[in-house]
Amino acid sequence: MPRVVLVNPQIPPNTGSIARTCAATGTELHLVKPLGFELSDRRLKRAGLDYWPYVDLRVHESFIDYSHYFQERGGRRIGFSTSGQCNYIEFNFKPDDWLLFGCETAGLPPNVLADCDEVLRIPMAQDKVRSLNLSVSVAVGLFEALRQLGRLNPENR
Repeated sequence: MPRVVLVNPQIPPNTGSIARTCAATGTELHLVKPLGFELSDRRLKRAGLDYWPYVDLRVHESFIDYSHYFQERGGRRIGFSTSGQCNYIEFNFKPDDWLLFGCETAGLPPNVLADCDEVLRIPMAQDKVRSLNLSVSVAVGLFEALRQLGRLNPENR
């Protein structure tokens, strides 16, 4: 099952919404510090509603700590960035993929992008629009991965 990794998220409601999506899909959520908020932030909790007990959440103190965790488990790091060369629809996802997303203002840092096995982009029809909201981007990427892997069938509940 793919996993979602947020590297240095800054906006509590975005992370809360992503946590809710991860709870709904049974997807692990990894947060890589530094965070732009405290985990006790009421805006974070509010956006996640009462689904927090269903979120498989792991918090890593740094990208290095996350990298050690990743290396123990294996898989591919799939970054999402406006600079990605591959359209996410054309990419073949695997069950052990880690979907990496950067902070809302700057995206994934260059050192993280360099560690990715592939960097994907979500195309924009309007060239004046730079990117989608982080929670929307995660949902778009995650649901495409789940669709390809056959995880969205009603019998998989």
